[in-house]
Amino acid sequence: MYGLLLESINEYIKEAYGESVWKLIRERALCPHHSFVTHQVYGEHEIPKIARAASEVTGIDLPDLMDAFGVTFVSFVGQYGYDRILRVLGRHVRDFLNGLDNLHEYLRFSYPKLQPPSFFCEEESSMGLTLHYRSRRRGFVHYVKGQLRQVGFLFYQTEINVEVLKETDHAEGLTHVVFRLHFNNRAYKINRHHLGNTCTDSLLPVRSDVFFEVFPFNVVFGEDMLIRRVGIGLQNIFEKLEGRQIEESFTLNRPLVKFTWENVLNHTNNLFELVSRLPIERTSLHGKSSMSDGGSGNLMHNKVHARKASRRRCPWFGLGIPSVENGFGNGEDDVGNGDKGVPLDTSLELMAFQTITGDAPEGFNTLANENDRCLTLKGQMMFMEDWKSVIFIGTPIMENLEQMFMTGLYINDLSMHDSSRDLVLAGTQQSAELKLALDQEQQKSSKLEESMRMLDVEMKKTDELLYQMIPKAVADRLRKGEASVETCESHAAYFQVFQEVTILFSDVVGFTKICSRITPMQVVSMLNSMYTLFDQLTEKHNVYKVETIGDAYMVVSGAPEKTRFHAHYVADMALDMLRSMKHLQDPSTGDTLQIRIGVHSGMVVAGVVGLKMPRWCLFGDTVNTASRMESSGQGMHIHISETTKAHLDEEPYVIVERGTVTIKGKGEMKTYWLKEKAGGQSAETLDTPFMANSSENESDEGSRDSSRISTYNPVFSDDVIKKTQDAPSIAIEEEVVHEKVDHVT
Repeated sequence: MYGLLLESINEYIKEAYGESVWKLIRERALCPHHSFVTHQVYGEHEIPKIARAASEVTGIDLPDLMDAFGVTFVSFVGQYGYDRILRVLGRHVRDFLNGLDNLHEYLRFSYPKLQPPSFFCEEESSMGLTLHYRSRRRGFVHYVKGQLRQVGFLFYQTEINVEVLKETDHAEGLTHVVFRLHFNNRAYKINRHHLGNTCTDSLLPVRSDVFFEVFPFNVVFGEDMLIRRVGIGLQNIFEKLEGRQIEESFTLNRPLVKFTWENVLNHTNNLFELVSRLPIERTSLHGKSSMSDGGSGNLMHNKVHARKASRRRCPWFGLGIPSVENGFGNGEDDVGNGDKGVPLDTSLELMAFQTITGDAPEGFNTLANENDRCLTLKGQMMFMEDWKSVIFIGTPIMENLEQMFMTGLYINDLSMHDSSRDLVLAGTQQSAELKLALDQEQQKSSKLEESMRMLDVEMKKTDELLYQMIPKAVADRLRKGEASVETCESHAAYFQVFQEVTILFSDVVGFTKICSRITPMQVVSMLNSMYTLFDQLTEKHNVYKVETIGDAYMVVSGAPEKTRFHAHYVADMALDMLRSMKHLQDPSTGDTLQIRIGVHSGMVVAGVVGLKMPRWCLFGDTVNTASRMESSGQGMHIHISETTKAHLDEEPYVIVERGTVTIKGKGEMKTYWLKEKAGGQSAETLDTPFMANSSENESDEGSRDSSRISTYNPVFSDDVIKKTQDAPSIAIEEEVVHEKVDHVT
């Protein structure tokens, strides 16, 4: 499958759904390609994989999506100039459909590995026709439907209603679909009118030998499928074809039907392609095969030795095929009457072969693909009423002179009246500079693909880092070009108010004294160990780390993702923070570090502020109150407000009233100590494991947050401690450390 089809799908998805959706589809389809090279061959499974992934991502049914792909393809190929071919393929819709096989044959010059489908029209009427579609690919029925409708609309201003009458998958991997096309078939009426008014003009008589000389690669066979005559061109390379079954000597490549008498008569409007079953053995002047070690008894044999082709008289008599009277004259002689050639000089022929092939060394055949040595004929089948036979008028298909040499043909074997000779010669004159440029472009394309893959990896790393600093939803808005202040200003489109959140502040008891007794590097190491541990706990307890200022650590639950269990998550986080402190030591004394924790619940406004170093911040009285709860607390205690206590009353937390406390800026407040959580479950005491994420979902009634956390997982703080100890330390220049510590102290 060529990249032209895949690139059209790529363009459609990006135009209809955006670059981000295309990226998601590629990831789900496991497609490593960001874009596709039109003339490069890709796997046959690429389009089905992409289509299925696109259907899952967009929610559109697969048949409708394939239909849209087909519609897009007709317009997309116009970017490469193919719309000009489509516009002149047929005068009417019926003519276009009958010429589809010819179109694919034309495209083979640009796409030599093309495996096109086959189309055949029948049961034509003024209201439409029946179209048979055969392909070796499955799953493209709706793709073809979209193409047919778009062709009618775009090039013929005709609305085509495509109905699938029958779809059959054959064992040999062939899909046969019968469409009924409903449209205003004006050409059918015009054609019938012309047929009724045509008159038979008397043509100049043409002798049969002249006719068969003009078409040297013809094959005549009867209803029994026996070959009755072959042209002089085929006689030069094949021996004893007459009297054999045609399907024993040739394979029918196109159309995609069985090679039977009935199918031939039913498809006379189609292009036929025959391929010899066995590779041709080219014979040297010395009578030995120069292509293989095969003997002289091969069916396909090339007679290269000097001969007088014009004096060979074909076995035409006795086959019941008379001379053509009306239209081809009353020739008395058969093909080959009279001298039309002279023997080739043996020395000249030997010189030519040595010039072209060197000495034609043995084993040369191993360098050639056997398929390249099979003769391919393309042409038309015509039923001759007078002969009661069908004549195949074909032309050899040669990509270049090398293939011609392998098949044992010469330029003078080809017809002069058509373009056979020109096509073969033109194929050898392709610019070497263009080939080199194409190779270079393909190399650049491969390097670009690799660079884009590496860029994807780096972008994922960048995203992970960014989402640690700024919530994902906010970061995505900033990427779209919104100003940072717009994410928190009081505007209807950007207003971010969280009615219920719980905020936690913590700091180290006696941090200033500790800093005065140790080196700056020890301060950094101590804070790094503590914050790394706390960061691990935030991931387990569904809380968001807002920021750290010196020894102060701030987290929130209920923002940026709303949850009605915000107080419970922060309470579990606070309990586990206290428990984890036994693993952290004061570098100056060796004693265990102690922290104070304050918690308060309420309303906040959240958003990103700043340009150089944008940070997601919380604003409101709730933030100030939570900070005051921490500063007025005691070491290794969790100080909570009455608002937070109200959220925890229905859960088995052990809460002790502290009394009325004077809070700076707030006056007197009734506060409480959070001691533990009863029941012996995770995070319920200071010696139990803490809460972890689970893949199972529960309802809101039975869980804290059905979207994120539902069950307790036996993951202990000790596991996090071990990971923290195994983590690499952060190296910071001493000058920077001094500046940071001086600022903190």
